[in-house]
Amino acid sequence: MSTGKEQLDTEDDFISVEADDAEPVVEVAKTNLSKRRTIDNLLEERRLQKQIADDYDFDL
Repeated sequence: MSTGKEQLDTEDDFISVEADDAEPVVEVAKTNLSKRRTIDNLLEERRLQKQIADDYDFDL
């Protein structure tokens, strides 16, 4: 048990993160999410076009 007079060991090699450092991370996440949505939309469109081509395979 602690007596309250003991010296506590602390580590001085930690890295502090300020509010300014966190801002670019949010922007990167938004950009990546936007790119992912664009890719998902393109893949969905391609899948639907292939499905339509398979279902309605008419020789015109």
